[in-house]
Amino acid sequence: MLNPFLLTAVFYLVVAIIFALDAALTSLNLIPWFVGLPWLRVHFIALGVLAQTAFGVAPAFTAGRRGAEAPATRWDIWLLLNSGLVVLLAGMPSVNPTLIIAGGTLIFIAVTLLILHLRGIGGGQQTQGNGSLKFYLAGLVFLLVGIIIGTGLWVGWSAPLRIAVPKEAHIHANVWGFAGLLFAGLLVDLAPALTGRELAGRRAIQVIFGALAMGALLLLLAPWLGAGRAVIAPGMALMLLGTVALLVGATRQLGRAGLFAQPGAWHLLLAYAWILLPAAATPLILLSAYTLPMAEIEATAPQTLIYGWIAQFLYAVVPYFAARWLLRDPAARLGGNWLSLVTVNLGVALIWASILLTGMGGPLHAAAYLLLGVSLAAAARETGVITLAALRRG
Repeated sequence: MLNPFLLTAVFYLVVAIIFALDAALTSLNLIPWFVGLPWLRVHFIALGVLAQTAFGVAPAFTAGRRGAEAPATRWDIWLLLNSGLVVLLAGMPSVNPTLIIAGGTLIFIAVTLLILHLRGIGGGQQTQGNGSLKFYLAGLVFLLVGIIIGTGLWVGWSAPLRIAVPKEAHIHANVWGFAGLLFAGLLVDLAPALTGRELAGRRAIQVIFGALAMGALLLLLAPWLGAGRAVIAPGMALMLLGTVALLVGATRQLGRAGLFAQPGAWHLLLAYAWILLPAAATPLILLSAYTLPMAEIEATAPQTLIYGWIAQFLYAVVPYFAARWLLRDPAARLGGNWLSLVTVNLGVALIWASILLTGMGGPLHAAAYLLLGVSLAAAARETGVITLAALRRG
């Protein structure tokens, strides 16, 4: 049976192209600004592509690790997730609290059901190799927290929950918590699937998980409690430690398998550059006398994480998952191509340039999103060919 979550992820990947082009036209003042559209772009990738991919592959990977048969599609979870996403995206441009809360509630229920589903796969059977289930479960718990904070932004939940900076807490829960732990779990599972070797030893995997989970928790608590550098610094240090250890293991195994001759492995590696470079530069920025446009950074920097890290990672894994679970291809390879590799990284670099070079912000921003649109189109075309072949076969 075709995996409906992956089919839906491909759909949202195509839709994301339109919103990238919209951002370019907006930056050139060729179309009027539409309230809520920047966050629509973010959620089409974060929930539309990322969450669909997670829901589609985490049960299969978990079953494989536990030596169990791949579970049947949970259509109730698919329906709740996508109904909630449609309602949420309908409410965001008009800033309709009722639609936003209804959509968030449906997605919350879907995530909760997925957590219960993952925990029940394979029963008490022994986990094979270095299990990734803990990464998936922890990431989904962070997503639940992000949903609560995000929907509460529109109805005043932030004050009763004592959240000092709710928007930043929402971003940190979804980016560092959900995406960070999900991607780590996927790399742990992809390493043996692609190379025949585990990403690292069991103890190293435990250290990576602990560092990423605790780092994400501290980065969530910092804006929640308004704690500032005293909490952000150790949280960022733990995130860097876990991420570097994760990348060292992934780079070693992908290199041994000769996969760096293909663009997909470079997509995986360079995606993490867009979280490592800003994180490593943060102490230097704080000590520098140069005044940065902090308002512009806070407004635009999340887009660099969405496109540079999350979307670029998905360029590599979504075609692989589509070929493996839609085409049933045992020789599936990482996706992406040299065009998508160059354009996505150059586009994100131009977004940062548009932030720092305020006098040239508009043209640089427009050029950045044109390049990102090209990269999305290149990635979508590859995934679309695989999906159409699967649909014809089906």
